[in-house]
Amino acid sequence: MEWGFAYLLLGAGIGFLGGLFGIGGGTLLVPLLLLLFDAQHFPPEHLLHLALGTSMATILFTALASLLKHNQHGAVNWRVVRTITPGILIGTALGTLLASRIPVYLLGLIFALFVYCAAAQILLDIRPPASRQLPRSLIVRLFGVFAGTLSSLVSIGGGTVVIPFLTWSNFTLRQAIGTSAAISFPVALGGTAGYVLTGLGAPGLPAASLGYVYLPALLWTALASVFTAPLGAKATHHLNTGLLRKLFAVLLLALASKLLLKTLGY
Repeated sequence: MEWGFAYLLLGAGIGFLGGLFGIGGGTLLVPLLLLLFDAQHFPPEHLLHLALGTSMATILFTALASLLKHNQHGAVNWRVVRTITPGILIGTALGTLLASRIPVYLLGLIFALFVYCAAAQILLDIRPPASRQLPRSLIVRLFGVFAGTLSSLVSIGGGTVVIPFLTWSNFTLRQAIGTSAAISFPVALGGTAGYVLTGLGAPGLPAASLGYVYLPALLWTALASVFTAPLGAKATHHLNTGLLRKLFAVLLLALASKLLLKTLGY
């Protein structure tokens, strides 16, 4: 039960942050699951895959609970979700295929710079021209492929890329967060299916694993996250807009710095 309690705390925190900022939470969840799995002496060769697969499966529940609450507040643009999601799914698969052929460090540096600029724009309150709107559907689809590919290659959540793109297109931050939460669900669905299928039959997995998804961790983290994700989503619509923008900018800076350090080998 001590591990169940740890997973409950982890799920509660990840669920709240996922609902508040419209991100899947995998950037925070994966390293913490790695620590917990290592402490339980799971096979070292399976640690990362188990953490990634279990994280993806948890995000399914977090994203669903979050998007339902954001949708109640009218903050999900379903037209954008329908347009961009197929591209993100294609990009995720493409990133998996390209992972061994593209220098990830270069992509990591470019992406970190992009996120730093997005965070600076929010902190300095630099607004896009009032006339700027969401680009044509083809551009949005192509951006989805780019976002999915980049997310797969450098192990980040799609929301970290999609939210700055939507705010650049004059979406309010609340609309961008709500729409990103909805996009996270099909991405997590595809990712979970992939980790389950690729892990079936892998030797040495801990008991109660479904492929690379460790079911006890999924049960407890998901159980907590489905309660706290709506609370985070609700907080998004009650926080002062200026404070929400600053908190999101700080989160972007933290994620970009983490990625940059990882890219540089620290």
